[in-house]
Amino acid sequence: MIDAKRLSAIQMDALKEVANIGSGHAATSLSQLLGKKVMVRVPKILTGTLNDVIMKIADPDDIVASVLLYFLGDLTGRTLLLYPYEDAQTLADLLIFQDRVEPKELQESLLKEVSNILSCSYMNALGELLGLLVLPSVPGMIVDMVGAVLSSVIIEFGQDKDFIFCVETEFDFTDSERPLRAYFILLPDSASLEIIFKKLNLTE
Repeated sequence: MIDAKRLSAIQMDALKEVANIGSGHAATSLSQLLGKKVMVRVPKILTGTLNDVIMKIADPDDIVASVLLYFLGDLTGRTLLLYPYEDAQTLADLLIFQDRVEPKELQESLLKEVSNILSCSYMNALGELLGLLVLPSVPGMIVDMVGAVLSSVIIEFGQDKDFIFCVETEFDFTDSERPLRAYFILLPDSASLEIIFKKLNLTE
């Protein structure tokens, strides 16, 4: 089994490569959706238990928008895409014409669909790199405090996640001074985690 606390430098480099490719795919998808140039900063990698990683992202009382997907095929597990609330609102505003005020339900629907596309960009990049088929489910969305989101994930899937893989990505827009932050969290099943590292020739 993979020990998240004892990843080698080579294993971390491999995860960084996956993160770079996935973030690049996500930036391309976002650029096509918005019709504007989107650059991506070098992504940061966080690994560890589910609780530890999410607590590194934000304080328990911080409000976030989160979109959860199952994935099936050669790999199985879940993904969680998290945005700080301010960044989620920024993305929603970018998706809506500035002279129109859309209801909250439509804003959340747009954000969920875009998050689905971004999550699939990360998963497709992983699938292409490893030569594996990855099929996503219909997304589910939660807007709540970080602690509540974490609790709902633990209740549904359990907290026996010794290893999760989080990509912190910042998207830069040419007409904006601040980047858009997003956190892509991969929660693979144990068997899928072994497959990923085996495909990367990194199992010991």
